[in-house]
Amino acid sequence: MKILLFGKNGQVGWELQRSLSPLGELISLDANSETLCGDFTNLEGLAETVRKVAPDIIVNAAAHTAVDRAESEAELARTINAKAPGILAEEAKRQNAWLVHYSTDYVFDGSGEQPWTEFDPTGPLNVYGATKLEGEQLIAQSECRHLIFRTSWVYGARGGNFAKTMLRLARERESLKVIADQVGSPTGADLLADVTAHAIRVARHNADISGLYHLVAGGEVSWHGYASFVLDFARRKGTALKVSAIEPVPTSAFPTPAMRPHNSRLNTEKLQAAFDLHLPHWQAGVERMLTEILEGEHD
Repeated sequence: MKILLFGKNGQVGWELQRSLSPLGELISLDANSETLCGDFTNLEGLAETVRKVAPDIIVNAAAHTAVDRAESEAELARTINAKAPGILAEEAKRQNAWLVHYSTDYVFDGSGEQPWTEFDPTGPLNVYGATKLEGEQLIAQSECRHLIFRTSWVYGARGGNFAKTMLRLARERESLKVIADQVGSPTGADLLADVTAHAIRVARHNADISGLYHLVAGGEVSWHGYASFVLDFARRKGTALKVSAIEPVPTSAFPTPAMRPHNSRLNTEKLQAAFDLHLPHWQAGVERMLTEILEGEHD
């Protein structure tokens, strides 16, 4: 089996290089790859790359994820998040390959308190969400065999993330203000990558499993609750922190160019049933990530 991975150096792409390599020959690209095109602004180059490699599986971990910046560069976001995945889908259809693609809870309007299902109506609040939704639609319209995984609040031990930011600020400041009216499930890039590898193995023997799935860790928490969990864990591990108070505040306390959904909960029952999976609670993955970060600081 030959797998073509785009976005190899992002948080999810980095973990996918690990999880996919036992499945077959893995060709991993990013925007700066030289011999093959991994640049999502070069649509002709992407199509040519897929034809040249002739993969059995295409995995797209590339995206324009700068949510606020997307508001002022909407066409660039659309090219990367919608047009490029659409091209990959067309090429996958031509070659009878599978396309694995990642999307987001931002395709919803964030209303209510119930976890969103794959069948709920969409209504993105910002350019990022709108372009990711268009990408989903173009993939579905191509009728290629595909797995689209909507996820949210993704983090990795490699690169920047919310937990690292909270740790840094907690060492510098006596008090923090953290948003308490947005709720979701912190989801590790390693979990996404491992589920992807499992799903590919299943899909290879069952074309009927093609479709859209929600994939996040179990449980739910607000950003304020997430920050409190991170700092409590760090203290238990002996990390010296200056902060003494974490104040819960509404989203309106931090105005941003892009609107954020309040409800980022995703219902994962469809995925768990289709692939016979159990998704661990978010705390397990965050503790593992924090342990890696904190132990690395002491080395």
